[in-house]
Amino acid sequence: MTEYSRSAKGHFTATTGATQVINLPFQPTLVKLTNYTAAAAFTQHGIPYATWDVSMGQGFAVVNLNSGATPTLITDVVTSNGISTFAAGTALQFGARQQVIGATKASPIVFNVTAHGYAVGDVVVFEGLYQSATTGMPQICGMPFQISAVGDANHFTVVWNANQSNYTAISGSPTGAYVKKVLYPWLYFPGVNYISAITTGTTTTITTTTNNQFVVGQEIAFRIPTAWGTVELNSLPNNVIPGSPIYGYVTSVTNATTFVCSINSTGYTAYANNPTVASVPGLSFHQVASVGDVNSGGVAYSGGLLYPSPVYNVSTVATSTINGPAISGAFVNNTRQGFVVGAGSAVTDASSNLSGATSDVIYYEAYFLDINS
Repeated sequence: MTEYSRSAKGHFTATTGATQVINLPFQPTLVKLTNYTAAAAFTQHGIPYATWDVSMGQGFAVVNLNSGATPTLITDVVTSNGISTFAAGTALQFGARQQVIGATKASPIVFNVTAHGYAVGDVVVFEGLYQSATTGMPQICGMPFQISAVGDANHFTVVWNANQSNYTAISGSPTGAYVKKVLYPWLYFPGVNYISAITTGTTTTITTTTNNQFVVGQEIAFRIPTAWGTVELNSLPNNVIPGSPIYGYVTSVTNATTFVCSINSTGYTAYANNPTVASVPGLSFHQVASVGDVNSGGVAYSGGLLYPSPVYNVSTVATSTINGPAISGAFVNNTRQGFVVGAGSAVTDASSNLSGATSDVIYYEAYFLDINS
């Protein structure tokens, strides 16, 4: 039967140890990989061929492996970090909670989490960062943070100024202190963004805790509770046109988490991210979000490949969607789905890598079949 079957093929160039995400207009139930480079060179530890079937479970694969000092092609399996499918556009999905051992009272904050497995760019959320009932860093719990640096297997960094009077270093693995990864953090583009710094002046510079996905021309609005200062940026009221919201426009994008907006904030209340621990129950966060249906921000469809299009953020860290041609505007639903090729190794050869070595050219075939039993 082929009435509802779907198939796709393509290729990618690998980077050693890097997971490869393949965006498709469906979630496949069968994936086949051919590492052309590994097949041609036929060197030890190479995986020239791999197959995954949905019945194997997520993260598995059956592989052909170049084994031995004089390479011989054998069969093997990958049982962890193999091939898996994903659908990002339904709801936030989280990885396993991990115990926070410690965190520095510094700017930025360095967290100690045993074998965290995170990479630069991953988005994480913290919970229960109390050192005692009245101390710690619970002020940042519930906000998404993009990891800015990975020191080693047990340490990573997020950009936030905890070197202030109301923060206390975390130590000794406090009960209830956890971190978890947001697996597919952007359900729509640009999302609601949490603010980590504001510099006032004739224009206003904003730093966000994650990749804000804004583009030049994006129309934006602020929601800033009194506890965080700079409330004059809030979208209501407009003293010039009563009842009309105050909006700003992105005039430049510095990097993935910093942009400049058009609002003249000279003389505004100073930004403060030093709320007390006692204020945490019921504390609302400071946010900036895109507004409107159509504005000059966005990525116009240029007639290239249909999937993925458009791509945000065009100037820094790109995040793809599978949306087709779209009007440039405030929001694009993130309907990403497809499969992931992990960097897992074959059971009998820890030096092998399913996702290939740097510059390997890997071809894939992906299928969604009518009948799966």
